[in-house]
Amino acid sequence: AVRRYPAFPIVIETYRQALGDVFDLPGLQEILTAIRNRTIRVHEVETAQASPFARSLVFAYVAAYLYEQDAPLAERRAQALTLDRSLLAELIGQEELRELIDPGALAALEAELQHLDPDGDQAHLARDPDELHDLLRRLGDLTADDAALRCAQPSGTQAWLDLLREQRRALPIPLAGETRWIAAEDAGFYRDALGIVPPGGLPEAYLAQTRAPLEHLLRRYARTHGPFPTRDPAVRLGLRPAQIEPALHLLEVEGVLVRGEIRPLGTEPEWCDAEVLRHLRRRTLATLRHAVAPVDAATLGRFLPAWHGIDEGLPSVGHGLNRSPERLFEAIGQLEGLRVPWSLLDQVLLPARVPGYRPEDLDLLAASGQVIWVGSGAAGPRDGRIALYRREAVADLLDATEGADPSGLLHHALLGHLARRGACFLMELTQAAEAANPGVRREDFEAALWDLVWAGRITNDTFAPLRALAAGPGRSGRSRRAGGIAGGRWSLVAEPMHDRPASADATRRLLAKARMLLERYGVVSREAVQAEVLPGGFGPIYRVLKDLEEAGRVRRGWFCDGLSGAQFALPGALERLRAARVEEVPVDGYGPDQVRILAAIDPANPYGALVPWPAAAGGTSPRRILGAWAVLVAGAPVVFVGPGGQQILTFPSSCTDLGGELALALAALHRLPHRLRHRPRLAIRELDGVPAPQSPLREALLAAGFVLDYDAWVPAGWSQG
Repeated sequence: AVRRYPAFPIVIETYRQALGDVFDLPGLQEILTAIRNRTIRVHEVETAQASPFARSLVFAYVAAYLYEQDAPLAERRAQALTLDRSLLAELIGQEELRELIDPGALAALEAELQHLDPDGDQAHLARDPDELHDLLRRLGDLTADDAALRCAQPSGTQAWLDLLREQRRALPIPLAGETRWIAAEDAGFYRDALGIVPPGGLPEAYLAQTRAPLEHLLRRYARTHGPFPTRDPAVRLGLRPAQIEPALHLLEVEGVLVRGEIRPLGTEPEWCDAEVLRHLRRRTLATLRHAVAPVDAATLGRFLPAWHGIDEGLPSVGHGLNRSPERLFEAIGQLEGLRVPWSLLDQVLLPARVPGYRPEDLDLLAASGQVIWVGSGAAGPRDGRIALYRREAVADLLDATEGADPSGLLHHALLGHLARRGACFLMELTQAAEAANPGVRREDFEAALWDLVWAGRITNDTFAPLRALAAGPGRSGRSRRAGGIAGGRWSLVAEPMHDRPASADATRRLLAKARMLLERYGVVSREAVQAEVLPGGFGPIYRVLKDLEEAGRVRRGWFCDGLSGAQFALPGALERLRAARVEEVPVDGYGPDQVRILAAIDPANPYGALVPWPAAAGGTSPRRILGAWAVLVAGAPVVFVGPGGQQILTFPSSCTDLGGELALALAALHRLPHRLRHRPRLAIRELDGVPAPQSPLREALLAAGFVLDYDAWVPAGWSQG
């Protein structure tokens, strides 16, 4: 933002602090002046190892790798690979690069060195006899089958070899029990090193006495292979390991080869050409730097549902069943403090996270005092927003002064009675209401009770009142809510606040909220705080997260593209976020296992809260509202279903294969009706702003199992009537 203003105060202060406070700039000026005045003489030398002064700097730098064990794996490996191998050997006892080298980078480099074609691009293959001759000079001896693997036309390889033999440019030799082909220029090296007599007719220059022939063959073997043990070139040349080991050590002394534990999953020291190792380190670093690059929104869309355990079948630690109370308690910890309608929480959010979810398990957690629910506003006559809290965290996460007390006579009577007597059953509250207002109607009593619930003043130790409220009146017209209200005991929400220690202050509560956000999102930025509408905004939370980062509890960086710059992540969440990155789309496209149906307001859906929605067809922008759904394919939104399931939006811009991904998303809508409350059938009347009969997605809907029923698309076999 201030790049155009070199004298911007913050920029000037940054340079002043770096050059004046951190670095000894006056001392540098004094040394440079002395050098210019020739009172200090400069000698240029080239040493085999770093100087003691430089070593101290490198040792200080690598301390981050050795002692900051909470750093993500990609960062640790990238830091270690920037070190000099001799320093690394001194620091960790031996040159164990096995855990640092990327196997994929090694496999790609070895294929390139051997002129193989694993990717099918034929970039390294020989296309004519001349290029095949060049391959023999670069790689050394090859069998006819080996040569065919390196030719663009394998069937013509033998003819090319015969042509090269006629031209005295290549010749077959017996080596290690098989026939190998070599370039004619190498005949003298194989004769002097291995005792192989070349055929007659070769030029005298090719048969002249050679210097260090075995070392020559080993050099070529090393620069065309990755890390190798001693026995590999020995078997290749038909020798014993003891015969070639002195030559390998000689090449190591000359700096041509290096020795160490390099190959991933290896079991013994290997040799490696120094230049090959440099290429390998650079490629591994490039891979690791790509791994630590910020992920895109689709990766975040894959990570968050997995982070919440949605459709993942996560096992409970120490238990065989996913539906155990431990898994439910873990899911509640991730949803802690989130204010959502009770119907959405009970029918959608918790069942998606806990396979085999049973309401009885939730009641058990509440009855045992492990979980507390607090109302946060009505959402219609039969629903309301609530927030779940673990008892040990409610004192820090819930503000006791939040919300205003209803001012009616019944409200004061009920609050006063609960304050005096503590938790009470419904009968006691009814008696208190009668005493304060004789002849009070039951409807007024229930209305006052629910007013206090939605104001966040009272709660119940079961969820029966919420279920009874959602069920509504019975067939006889008599309210069923009374039976639900009678379930469990009613108490003041402020009672758990009595457990708050005297030292609990604003900082402690901010720390609890920061941990709550980290558990919910894994990666926390300004957008996460804005989505939660926390008092004070991002500023106070940022200071707490910064302290957590300095203490090594969280990592700070730019992890997700699309989020604001200040991002903080749990180390485990960061590893999982990067593991969710998809390098390329499968050849046969994505499968049904990559489809996720999420409520629009589910925190596992990042779109519209953490990252913006992609451009939707028809120009209409979706919103995160109750009753709306998002269908994600491989983390990218493909279909948005409006409240009631009558309007649908598609996102062509977020699809890599619009036809395939749209077909998956539309087919997944068959699983949506049972999640739509008060609407047992799905009837799509508008698609991308176009009435259903005129929709250009007609063929896609038919292929996905929908039929046009008058003015709406419905699943086959259904009718609007």
